Amino acid sequence: MSHPHPVRDARRRIQAEHASVIEGIDACADAVAEPWDTSRTTDREAVTDGLHRTFEETGLLETLPAVLADAVAATDYELRARPVPAPPSVVVTSRGPVLRATIDPGRLVIRFDVFDVVRDSDPDRRPAYRRSNGVRLTVSLE
Repeated sequence: MSHPHPVRDARRRIQAEHASVIEGIDACADAVAEPWDTSRTTDREAVTDGLHRTFEETGLLETLPAVLADAVAATDYELRARPVPAPPSVVVTSRGPVLRATIDPGRLVIRFDVFDVVRDSDPDRRPAYRRSNGVRLTVSLE
């Protein structure tokens, strides 16, 4: 059975049933950014490694595949493979965690953005990473 609004249904399920996970992601991002001496860093690894480490320490990394499976269940589509707390299901990027699952209409992508990438007009300068205000949840079908 196909469902007409998989993106909307997945987003609603996450917001309704997984608010504690969103709060945990927010708290982990705060913990990563807290020791910085300015509001941003150009150290991409500090962001990605810091997020990955705090997600592991808090147990969130192991929880994210269940969030992905539940979001897919809300769409009435079937997962083609059991999600795991590693790529391709869960990827920790410099912006935050990304969850991905292939379903019949395409790839469901769920982003929890907690850092903004700030690019300089000078192409020789590395991008900076700035803590966002909260968590931006984006769900798309690609």
